[in-house]
Amino acid sequence: MKDKVPILSLLPEELEGKVGPPSYRGKQIFEWLHDKLATAFSDMTNLPVDLRKNLEETFVVTSLNPLSTEKADDNSIKWLFQTPRGDAVESVLIPAEGRRTLCISTQVGCKFACKFCASGQAGFQRNLEADEIIAEVLSAERLNPLERISHIVVMGMGEPFDNADNLLRALKILNHPSGRQIGKRRITISTVGLPKKILWFAEQNLPVELSVSLHSAIDSVRTSIMPVNKAFPTGELFQACWNYTDKTNRIITFEYILIDGVNTDEPNADALISAMRGRKAKVNLIPYNPIEEYPEKRPSLQTIRAFEAKLTRAGIAVTVRFSKGGSVSGACGQLRLHHIQGKR
Repeated sequence: MKDKVPILSLLPEELEGKVGPPSYRGKQIFEWLHDKLATAFSDMTNLPVDLRKNLEETFVVTSLNPLSTEKADDNSIKWLFQTPRGDAVESVLIPAEGRRTLCISTQVGCKFACKFCASGQAGFQRNLEADEIIAEVLSAERLNPLERISHIVVMGMGEPFDNADNLLRALKILNHPSGRQIGKRRITISTVGLPKKILWFAEQNLPVELSVSLHSAIDSVRTSIMPVNKAFPTGELFQACWNYTDKTNRIITFEYILIDGVNTDEPNADALISAMRGRKAKVNLIPYNPIEEYPEKRPSLQTIRAFEAKLTRAGIAVTVRFSKGGSVSGACGQLRLHHIQGKR
């Protein structure tokens, strides 16, 4: 029997080609799926009965089952979703005044094994397909439907640029005016820093926000917490980043997790200042959210503010971002890791 096509991965014009005339049928179906959040073709009551039957025979609407839900004191919600293949990924809803941000995953697990991140602790399994990435957004809205999701941050499990084709298709669909209509400037992609992919992304004409996980501008320190730095040291990474800003005229945000005794001293601050000075860049300082697998500590508030002040005095655009969801399994991948460990 022929496998059914995951319909969430298709743009309206692609649907038009598959369902046939009249041409507006593709847009109608797309709106049912992405705007009205339909999960069954039988719900699409303005379509002919025969068409609904044909859709049922040809396509499948990807859905994610919430295995676990945790709500933090700040009203952030973290879901562990089961995919149709039976594995699990995390999504986090982060409400704030005037916006509802969803942090989404792009892979089941992660290859890059950053010490401070739980996502890679259980290894890498596979890339998510475009329909599964989209289903994270649609599922989150069905589960918490009071307000529409306004922003997306691709900072969940996995390295987005390691699954670039599926990610870009998903973002184009989520941005489409017939569906979620999430603006490009309201989408942020976060990468561990793959220089060739950053240069490639500069050519894609997709003006979303770009964020790079840096965490130290000193190679020895960065390598100790981010093994990817062995393959792509900071010199190569920064060259790609500055080429990106020259090509796109866009500012890159560098994420910098402050880990006590690891990257919070003056040499680390000086190296960061040297790298950022005079560039189109800003720095997000993020106090470490500890995980069992990397038992380092969050620095004191005094250390955090001193690091911030040093950058500010040097003219670096800097903010301190305290992580949401700290009262639940807040670190990326932590909920999934606990779920896997519980099965063993």
